[in-house]
Amino acid sequence: MAKRHATPPLEPLTSNPFAALGGLRDDLHEGQRAPVGEAPTHAVAARGPARAVVRYERAGRGGREATVIEQLGLSAEHADAWCREFKRVLGCGGGVEGEHLVLAGDQRARLPALLEAKGVRRVTVS
Repeated sequence: MAKRHATPPLEPLTSNPFAALGGLRDDLHEGQRAPVGEAPTHAVAARGPARAVVRYERAGRGGREATVIEQLGLSAEHADAWCREFKRVLGCGGGVEGEHLVLAGDQRARLPALLEAKGVRRVTVS
């Protein structure tokens, strides 16, 4: 068993390295602010597809479980980007098959919240 060596106590700081920055705060300009009553333009979220159907299937996939997201109506580029994001967030595999997003495993419990966060107004899970 290794011996523990006593470490010398640390000396308290005698000066604050950030104290000089406090005086610079007054020299900064205020910047632009949105007029009162108007929402900032960057806070407006883009609306997603109106509907999505999430279903579970094993038939035709060699016994492997898959979760299929249908009826999104996304372009090929958007479908690929959404699929990549879902795979990253859920920690699973998957891909785009035609107009459907296919994710490995049973993701039906976790997908509705993700789809609603992306702006999908109605999510049907079957």
